[in-house]
Amino acid sequence: MCLAVPGKILEVEQQVDNRVGIIQFGGITRQAYLDFVPEANVGDYVIVHVGFAISRVDAEEARRTYDLLEQMGLLEGEGLKAGVEGDQ
Repeated sequence: MCLAVPGKILEVEQQVDNRVGIIQFGGITRQAYLDFVPEANVGDYVIVHVGFAISRVDAEEARRTYDLLEQMGLLEGEGLKAGVEGDQ
C-alpha cells in the first residue's frame, strides 16, 4: 500500500532542474521532490506520496495525520516510526 505521509522539511537544494528536500518522518529521513509545492521551505510540513511532496500542511495537521496512521498500524508497513518530530 502506498501512503501519503506528513514529514518536516530539514533541507532544500536544487538538483539540476528539480527542487529536492530532505524530509523527516518520525525518526527517519528520506529525499522527496518539492517541485509540486514551490512555496514549501525548511521547517514546513508537507504530505509526501511516492517521493513527491504533494501539499503543505501545518504542524498540528501533520501530527494528527501521523497519529491516525500509527493507530491504524499503517506506518510499520512503510518502515516509519511513530510521531512527528520537532514543533511539538
